[in-house]
Order: sequence, then C-alpha cells, then structure tokens
Amino acid sequence: QVQLVESGGGSVQAGGSLRLSCAASGYTYSTYCMAWFRQSPGKEREGVAAIYTDGGYTTYADSVKGRFTISQDNAKNTLYLQMNSLKPEDTAMYYCAADGSWVCYGRIGSPPEYSDWGQGTQVTVSS
Repeated sequence: QVQLVESGGGSVQAGGSLRLSCAASGYTYSTYCMAWFRQSPGKEREGVAAIYTDGGYTTYADSVKGRFTISQDNAKNTLYLQMNSLKPEDTAMYYCAADGSWVCYGRIGSPPEYSDWGQGTQVTVSS
C-alpha cells in the first residue's frame, strides 16, 4: 500500500500562494496516477489536478487552469501542488490520492477510482 502524507496547507490572503506536498512511501512508476482533490463543507469532493507518472502528463480542472501546477519529484517520492493567485473559493481540504491504474490518463478521474488517500491538509483563503 502506498502511504501518503500531505503538508503545506495554511491560511493565506486572496492572491497569495501555497505549495502543497504529498510524501509517498513506496512510490514507483507502478503507481501510474497521482492526483489532488479538494472538498469543502457541503460540497462533493472534486478533482483538482492529476499526473500520469509514466511521462508526466497532467490534467487540470478548469477552475484552476493557469493558477495551479501539479508536479512530481521521483527522487524525493513527493507530489506537489503549486497554487498561485489563490481565491476564496479555493478554500477546502486538499487531499492527495494515488492509484495503480491508468485512471488519470487524459482525465483526473473520480474519487472512487483512487485506492490510496492522504489525510488531507486544510487550505483557507481569505478576502
């Protein structure tokens, strides 16, 4: 099982930046998909960005395109989400997820398709 631990969340003003990290133990290219999801109270968990590890192909939700960047550092077994130009509507609990399938090849995928999840890190953006 892949163990995922998120960090980097916090409270920032609108327009600010944060970089979320997800340390993955047992990370190999057999974990084909890694992704970031977010969920706020009363809302469904939504996909933010995903990366297909074999090639680094990325997919983003329309709401974050141009502002967020997903990346991976294989040497450090770490997934990142660089978040710039943050908006209050970005406020949510952010989760990293992983799966050994190809669910994120050309799409982010849905939560049930990911087998491994971190505990989440809170991001709060104030006006």
